[in-house]
Parts: sequence; structure tokens; C-alpha cells
Amino acid sequence: MVRTRRIWVTAAAVLALAGGVSGTTAHAQQAPAAAVSDGKLPPGWHIDRGRPTPQLVWRSGRRVPMGDARVEFRADGRLLGVPKPERDGHTFRLGLDRARAGALKGLQVWSGGRRLDTRPGAAESGPATAVRPPAPLPANPVDPGRPGPYRTRTGSYRLASVRLPGFPVPVEMQAVVVAPTGISGPRPLALFLHGRHATCYAPHGGSDDASGAWPCPAGTLPVPSHRGYLRDQRLLASQGYVTVSISANGINGQDWQAEDGGAQARSSLIRLHLAHWADWARDPRHAPPIVREAPRADLSRVLLIGHSRGGEGVNRAALDSLYPPPAGQDGYRGRVRWHISGTVLIGPTVFGQNPVPDVPSLTVLPGCDGDVSDLQGEVYVDGTRAVSTGRALHSAVYVTGADHNFFNTEWTPGQAQAPAEDDFSDDPDHPDPVCSPRAATRLTADQQHRAGSTYIAAAARLFVAGDDKVRPLLDGSGRRAPSADPARVLAHAVGANRGAGFLPDGRVTVTGGRLCSAVDPDPAVACLGEGTTGVSPHFAQWETGREAGRHAIALHWTSAGSPARIRTARPVSLSGADALALRVFVPPNSQGTALDVSVTDSHGRRATLGRVRVDGLPGSDRTASYWARELRVPLTAARRAGLDLRSVTSLGLTPRSGSGRAWLMDAWAWRPGTPAVRAAGLPRVDIGRLTVDEGDSGVRTYHVPVRVTGRGSGRVRVYVVDPATGTAKDRLVTVAPGGHGIDVPVEVRGNTRYGADVPYDVLVKAVHGAVVGSYRGGVTVRNDDPAPTLSVTPLADKVTEGSALKWRISLSEAADTDIGALFVPVPVGSGRTELSTKDVDPGWLADVSGADPDPERPLSQVDGLYLWLDVPAGQTSLDVTVPTVPDQVTEPAESVTFRQTDDSGHPLPGGPALTGTVLDAS
Repeated sequence: MVRTRRIWVTAAAVLALAGGVSGTTAHAQQAPAAAVSDGKLPPGWHIDRGRPTPQLVWRSGRRVPMGDARVEFRADGRLLGVPKPERDGHTFRLGLDRARAGALKGLQVWSGGRRLDTRPGAAESGPATAVRPPAPLPANPVDPGRPGPYRTRTGSYRLASVRLPGFPVPVEMQAVVVAPTGISGPRPLALFLHGRHATCYAPHGGSDDASGAWPCPAGTLPVPSHRGYLRDQRLLASQGYVTVSISANGINGQDWQAEDGGAQARSSLIRLHLAHWADWARDPRHAPPIVREAPRADLSRVLLIGHSRGGEGVNRAALDSLYPPPAGQDGYRGRVRWHISGTVLIGPTVFGQNPVPDVPSLTVLPGCDGDVSDLQGEVYVDGTRAVSTGRALHSAVYVTGADHNFFNTEWTPGQAQAPAEDDFSDDPDHPDPVCSPRAATRLTADQQHRAGSTYIAAAARLFVAGDDKVRPLLDGSGRRAPSADPARVLAHAVGANRGAGFLPDGRVTVTGGRLCSAVDPDPAVACLGEGTTGVSPHFAQWETGREAGRHAIALHWTSAGSPARIRTARPVSLSGADALALRVFVPPNSQGTALDVSVTDSHGRRATLGRVRVDGLPGSDRTASYWARELRVPLTAARRAGLDLRSVTSLGLTPRSGSGRAWLMDAWAWRPGTPAVRAAGLPRVDIGRLTVDEGDSGVRTYHVPVRVTGRGSGRVRVYVVDPATGTAKDRLVTVAPGGHGIDVPVEVRGNTRYGADVPYDVLVKAVHGAVVGSYRGGVTVRNDDPAPTLSVTPLADKVTEGSALKWRISLSEAADTDIGALFVPVPVGSGRTELSTKDVDPGWLADVSGADPDPERPLSQVDGLYLWLDVPAGQTSLDVTVPTVPDQVTEPAESVTFRQTDDSGHPLPGGPALTGTVLDAS
């Protein structure tokens, strides 16, 4: 059985931009073979012995719970790919035909911004002293966490399962409903979607018995994740909302194979449920009993609440409700008969980094999230800036001491029916000063869930009911909801009544500071360089190692009084604003950073607006605590000084602390209020994937499928990934329906030599005046030639101990990719003595199996011993040796047989074998 290792070819993809700029096509060339640099893999890694194509396998010593953040394999900082998880919760596999080129050096496993293949040691465990929680904020006069006047009723429904594109197994249509009683007239609808969690569990088993299988195997039950928000539902129902929480186990069990992580499937599921609610609102006679007993749902007022991957799902559902997706990708084909008034995203993923700009949103960031630990959901705020009109409020609230799971009672130990755990795994020998269970900053499960319920209700009251009195809880005005006590919840926002401002992603020049890049491998360019402890949600990495258009302004001073100035290319207007709102963060656990804020107008007049003070959030090396606080300074001093606030040209920040560091995310003209939001007519971009055969001869050019629909024109940034290096080149492209702004040609040369499949990947992100649905796609060139056959020729198959056994592996013809074969030792049969662990070189034994010679045992009994034989691309043979060692023991001739394996990893009957005999030297 012949297997291939990935060989990537130089990308033949370029951008042809709109406006008559033509693209040139690079010819495909053979890249160097991928290989482990020294023939070894780190502990925990191996190449799978029994698959049609080789697989890079990592096995964790600890069980990795099924979660929402994607597990990623990386090498030397480059993304190799997203591996498939095994049901044991320990093993992850990535086909090498999908891995990036180059030596497999610096292998690492990442998930949600944290390493999974290391444990934090004592030196990495953060500050030794306890960390104090932030001081409580003043109470807001209106507390949305208080129960309303209505009693509630609970019930459930189950409809026929549905098939979704790309998912071979049908997905359930199941939900739990909590509705108010004693109320008449249509009521707004709140729909909840849980995240990615284990799908099945054994009723009397432990956490190791939970799995991601679907449908659930015999003897197991579905994990009722959708019932984990009943407290939140009851609070909203008491306030007059009809609530429904839907199940998505069928998606969770299959989304590992979806290019977008299942976002489109979750959107389809949400909209299928909403379509049923629209039917039932029109004619309740055919509705489930609990729906008939509830007040009629008002589909013009819908709030979507999503947890983790469910958060990305509700974001996509809001997008798809405004800008329809391609029919071939969508599981819902009907009319949109609802209006999404807002979304709540709890610890969400954002793989596509494509937030909906014109639907108000609240993102809840758990400070002790051990799953989506980079808090990438901040992109749902930052990623909306300058994309559309900016009228929708996009808020983020940072909940100190909250983990990922405890917002769902069915993921909470002691409350869940299935096995559950705290996702922030703590080392008892080195407890985390912020997030260990006994830390002063850590919340209990009940405290955390109460805070979550309160802020979900706040979003409902602002986005759906339009009550501006709760806005100060969400927009950075520095107020707290007493119902959420003792949780320390901080907020910042963009949009709403914010006007023009200073945006580092725009055209600005900086003196006295540094315009830094959010995502860049160069520490001198990156905003958080070497030596930084912890990460920033604002700089969550996407799928490229370097990203254009995402910046902040970094300040570093050693004495007070050295100003930094940010000058815009065009003057901005602060006219009509009450204050300047800045989003600034400082290092975690720091205190007392003070900055004087000033502005200068186009006439050179300058005014100091006031002084702001900011403390760092509680943080450790395992938290994403570089998060911006919203700071406001009134514009009174500028008006008093006679500045022309219609034409402000620069912003000044002067440190008044002795030394320190700070980062400015942005600054905006601010005034209170929440304006009405009307979604703009924007073009929508979706990237598809085309799979083609390479052919036997000639040159063919294919184009990456791109679909642009909607109205108007806008700008997006397109990244073309070079499959030879894994690096990406980007260009700004103007798109419009029916246009050809994004043109990525891929040139394919046919041949008759065996090779590996080659994907040419393309990524896209909205910049201004556009939205993005399917953010990644490309052209996959499929090998269509038969693999060469393999044979074995003995070179030294009978030797005296101390010499090396030697064979030659030969191919019937050269290939365009490495050709690998796996050989395992098998018993030599009765009447013969088998070569043992004491008969071979101990260094060789350790290299190929990680085993020790003691206790002495036949080679066929050594766990993990196999020979991965790799014939490099373009070559036809490889010599293999097994070094032996002499001893002082008189013994009969000893034999060894290594036999090639089949696809299941078992010795291949009648297949090629390496057979040798070692004679006694005495």
C-alpha cells in the first residue's frame, strides 16, 4: 500500500483587479518535499501507519473536551490545517496531503489562542500574588436583571429532521420553549442556539464516555445542550418575551468537515425554525401544543442569542436574513418573514471574521474562557468599524472571572445531566491567580450565569424594546446592573451615536508612538511583541500569519510628559458631540496609568480636554486581558478655547505616569442615545470551492468561484495563499454584483506522474461597503494518476551481529510527491528466534519507537515500533538499515521481519517485507 506525503506546488494564483488591471499567471513548479527535519517528531506526534494517505497524528496525554474553538496544527508558526478529532478525546489527525509544505519543524497544537501541547510551568503561571477584581461601578438606575411581572410556561417540540448541504446525516429540529402567561397580543421572540459541545453521553459513564458522534450510538443519549439556557429564558419570559432554545447536536457531530466550521449550517437551522414560527404566528392551529398555549410571536421583533459557535451561527443567520446566501450552500430556501432586531454572542467564535455591520450586537467576553480563550469575539465589535453606516451599536462586555461553559447549565458540573467540567483547566501545583477556582476574581457557576442572564436581558431591552435607559450598561458609560453582582462587568462599544473619530486602520500618521499591526510575525511590527504575557482579544489571529488593515497605536514611555500625536489625513468633525470616547488598554494588573487628552484643529488651535486614568484588567499568562476600557473626556474645554470642532486634525495623548505602556484602539465623537438602524443595501461576497482533475497533458486555467450579489459596490480585502509556503498575498478589491473584481486564476499542468492533491486557498474580508458570507474557498487540484508500485530488494539480509541489515525500497516509477510506506515488525514464526530489543542499536530503537531496550522483548512486541519509509519526490529508491549490536551471549541465529501495512494498519498479507537474519559473532 503506497502512501503520499504532501508536496505543494508554487501558487499559480494572482488577483486580476477591477478597472482593467490584468493578472498574470505564474507557472506551477515543484516545491521541495515536506519532511521532518531530523527524522524525528516531538513527543506525542507520529505519522499514522494505516491510512490510504499518511496522517500527522497528535495524541494528548489529557483528554481534550469537545469545544467550540478549532484545534489547529501549526509548524514554525504557520497553519498546517484543522485536524479531525477522534472519539477518544485524545487523538487528532491531519492528512499530510492537506498540510503545508516544508519541514515539519516547530510542531504545535493551538486552540482559541492557547497551546494544547504544553502545560504552564511554575515560571509561566503568572504573578505570584493574588489579583484583585476591579472596583464596582456605580449602579444603573434601570436593572434589566430583575424578573418581570409574568408567570411562565415551559414545553418542547420536535419536528422532522432536516438535511443541510454538506452534512450527510439529517439534523434534528428540536427545541424547548418558555413563554409568558397571562398576557395578550403578539410578543417579541428570543431564540437561543447553543455551541459546540459533546453530542452524546452514557447515562452512567464519565467524561471519557461523552463523544461527538451523531446519531448517538446505542446505549448513549443526546446531550441536552439546548436546555442549558432555561434560566435566561425564564427571565425573558417573565418580562414578556416568547423564548425558544433550539438543539444543534446534529451539526456539532458533523461540522468538523465544514470549511466554515458549521456557521452556514447553523444559520440554516435557525432560519428553518424561524420559518416555522412565522407559519405558526399566521395560523397556530398546526403549531405544537406549547406554541399554541403561548402568546403569538411577533416575528418583526426577533433577538438571536448564540453561545460560542452558536454565536457565529446567529451572526450568520442575521447576515443571511438581510443578504441571501448562495442557494447551493443554504439549507433554507423560503422567504424572510422576520426581522432580526439584535444579537447576543456569548464567548463566540468568529472564524470568518465577518460580523454583520447593521444589526446591533452584544458580545459577552468571559475573562477566564478556557475554550475560545483568545476572546476572538471582540472582532464582532472591532470588525464592524467603517464597514457600513456605523449606526448600529456593537458592544462588548468583559466579565471578569467567567469561564466559557458555565453560561450553559448543561455544561456545568453539578447541574448538567451529562458529564460536564470547568473549561478553564487549572494546575493545582501552579494555580492561576485570576481563574483558579479559589481566586478572588473567579465567579461561581451561579454568579456567572446570573450575570449572563442580566446582560442578555439588557440587550433585549435595548435592541428589541428600544429602552435607552439600559444603554449605559452596554456602551461604555461605566454603569453596572446590580442583578449581576458580584460579577465585575466592563463594557465598551462602537457605533450608535458615535460620530467621526480617529481610527488607526485609516490613514493616520503617528509621532511619539507607533502605528502597530494587530497580526504580524515580526515582533518589531506587531502590537504585542516578544515578552508579552497573555494576549489581546483585539489582536485575535485569523487564518493568515500577517494581516493588513488591522492596527492600533502603541505608546511606550519612560518618563512623564512625552506626548504622542495622531494626525488624520483629513480633518474629522467632533461637532455636536458631548465627549471624545477613547478605547485604551494597558498591561494587565497595572494601576494608575494617567494620560492627558488634547485635540488640535486645522487652524493650529489646541486644547487639553482632560485627564483619563486607566487600570489594567486582572490577568495572567493564560488570559486575554489586554482589553480596552472606554474612557471619555468632555469637549467643553475645546469649545471654551474656540476650537473649530468641525475640523479637528490631531489627537494628543500625554502620559502623566512615570513610565508605562498603553495602546489606543480608536477614539470617537460621542453623544448619548441609540439611533434607529436601517440595514444598508450592500454587495455580498461568497467564495466557493472548485475541485478539478489535473489531467494527463496540456495546461488548463481555472478560476476560483466567486459570487457577488446584493446592491451597490464596496471594498474587500482578498488573500491568496501560496500553497508552497503557506504565506498569503493580499489586495484591496472593489466588488459589485455582476462585476469581476475578484478574479483568481489557477493554472494546472497535466501530467501522468502520481502526485498529491493541491488546494489553492483564497480568503476574503469586508473593508467598506460590503459584507462577506462564505469567507474561504479556492480550487483544489486532484491527482488522477495511479500510484507507483513498490518492491523490496535485499542488500544485506544476513549479517553478523554488530553489522547493519540493509534493504532497498524501489518504485516502479518516480512520483511528483514523496511516496511513503509503513512497515511493522511481525512475529517470525515457530522454530526461529526473533531479534530483540537488546540486539539492535538503542539509539535507533529510541528514534523509531521511543522505547527502551529493557525489559528485553522481541521487536514485534514493542509498542509503537514501525518504519516509515519515504521515497522523496522525483526519486525511485531508498535504502533502509537496521543497525545491530554485538553481545557476549552465545545464541542461535535471530530473524526479523518488517511487513508493509494495509489501510487499517495491519500487516498486509503477501505484501512487501523486509526480512533479515543476524548471526552470532562468538
